[in-house]
Amino acid sequence: MESHADDDGRKAPDEYLMQAGYALGGDGGCIAEARHHAVAFLDRAHVDHDLAVSGRARDLTQLVVSELVTNARKYAPGPVLMELRITAHVVDVVVWDSDPTVPVARAADPGRIGQHGLEIVKAVTEELFIEQQPVGKRVTARIALSDTSSSDTARR
Repeated sequence: MESHADDDGRKAPDEYLMQAGYALGGDGGCIAEARHHAVAFLDRAHVDHDLAVSGRARDLTQLVVSELVTNARKYAPGPVLMELRITAHVVDVVVWDSDPTVPVARAADPGRIGQHGLEIVKAVTEELFIEQQPVGKRVTARIALSDTSSSDTARR
């Protein structure tokens, strides 16, 4: 996990094939709404740009969206914004909330119930960026569109 305040090496917005932003409602239904937006976004990327989106990438995107939006709703007062961005190889899930506290993944503890969300996100993403903002923070999780991630390839 990386935390950056300035240039973090990510692609400039004009290099993304598609971007979409969403203001999520304040109720518990916003998590399901966010997952729905993510699936529709990936479907649109497939149709409009002929991008191959693996089933794994679709499932992981929904999982990451669920975890990040759940954390934002649970720990931050106020609005939650989500942005989805896609290139030919990755999808970025960006969640902004109003709490400036940078989350930290806790040490593994099989006896702990709950609070595994950030651990899960770190385990299934290519990269994770957390940036403090003038108001709140922005968490960006990058997910490979193919079934074989670059971190899997590096381990072989």
